[in-house]
Parts: sequence; C-alpha cells; structure tokens
Amino acid sequence: MSFSLLSRHLHRSVSLCWQRVPAAVGLPWVQKAGFRHFPAPPDYDGIEIPKERQKLRFFDRVPQYPAGIRAPKMTKRLDLIRGEEEVHNNLIYNQYGIVARRGGMLRWGHLEMIRMTIARKINVNKTFAIWRIDAPWKSITKKGQGKRMGGGKGSIDHYVTPVKAGRVIIEVGGKCSLKEVYPIMNMIAEKLPFPAEVVSQKMLDTQREKQEKLERENINPYTFKYLIQNNMLGCHKWIKNIDKEYYGKYV
Repeated sequence: MSFSLLSRHLHRSVSLCWQRVPAAVGLPWVQKAGFRHFPAPPDYDGIEIPKERQKLRFFDRVPQYPAGIRAPKMTKRLDLIRGEEEVHNNLIYNQYGIVARRGGMLRWGHLEMIRMTIARKINVNKTFAIWRIDAPWKSITKKGQGKRMGGGKGSIDHYVTPVKAGRVIIEVGGKCSLKEVYPIMNMIAEKLPFPAEVVSQKMLDTQREKQEKLERENINPYTFKYLIQNNMLGCHKWIKNIDKEYYGKYV
C-alpha cells in the first residue's frame, strides 16, 4: 500500500470518528493507548570510566625473560589451584565480574578468547573491562609423541595461569546494568576450562552472608570438619591430605 493511499484511509477513518461524536459534547476526539508505568532509568552519574584503556590488553603467549636467562622448568604445583582465593576475591569497581567456582589453569587461548569477545561485544563509549589475573607464567613441559620414558624432563610446551576457586578473572563496569552485560559475560564463562559464574558485588555479599548464616544456625555438631578434626572412625587413614586442610570444601 502506497503512502498516499494510507494517508487517505487514515483521513477517512478520522472523519468518520468525528461524525460519530455528539455535537453537545464539544470535546475533541483523541485516540490514546492504555496507560503504562515504566520505572525511571538507573542513574549512572557517580560512575567514572577509566580514560587510559577501556578494553582488555593483549597478553604475550610466552613470558619474556632478560637476556642470558633460560626459561625455568617447573613442577606441577597443584597447590596453586587448590583452596580458596584470599586476595583477589572482591570487585574493585563494585559492579560486575566473572568468578571461578573451582580451581584450574588458563591457557593463552582462553585469555585471547576472553579479550576478543570483550573487544567485539562491549561498547567502549560507556563500558570498560579490566584483567584481574596475570599473563601466562607457569611453564608446562611435555615430551614428544612416541618418545620412550627417561631422558630427563621434557621441553616446555606452553604456559598457563593458575586460578583458585573464588578468583575474579575479569571485571566489567561502566554505565550499564547487569542485564546488558550478562549475555556477553556468560558466553565467556561457559567456555572456560572450569566452572565460572557471572556475579555482581551485591550477589557476592549475599552468597557470603547466606553461607555464614548456615554455619551459624547449624544445629548439627557433626560436620565434616568436626569428623576430620577428631579423627572419627579413623578417617585420617583413608582421607586425602588436602581434606585435612580444606575439609572437603574444595576439590
């Protein structure tokens, strides 16, 4: 239907409506929709976006050592991914972030996936993102395919970044709501090699308060921690040494 024909039909319908209005009323005919109340948009006046850099910076695949220093080969060091993160477990800007729910190791490919997703999806004019982890620094060795046992430790294959449970991986903030950035951050969290979750500072505080309330109001004294500390049923003979430190809380 052309624009002129549409305008003609609209004018005809308005004329018919005017003819149906009684002359004694004396009020103009006004077409209006049902009233809806929309909440006011959030106020972002107190939020400042860092001016130096809004996107995540690039990480080197291999750490750079000074000239004359050979890259060291390291042991497994599983203690670097066991237990709970005690330092980087809060959000600096008190907005949104991705938190690891279990320990693991991030390769350079995972970090590059995070950086490229953030660079393509977020609007740098009103949103920013920062790293909360270091570049890959722990060396992982590997021997060649089909090589016999022995012959010393293998050569360095790649580098990783160890992460503990509760560690904040990236932080996103700016003039945006959690509903806007959640699909982007959840896409990243699902691709990581360990369980991760998109959280806000309010969600972190609520989870900690709930955990403290459960421990405080628990009426059963025989917790897993109590059983291990008192060596009940001789559990020290068959439980892992790591359970004697974290009491089965972290795998």
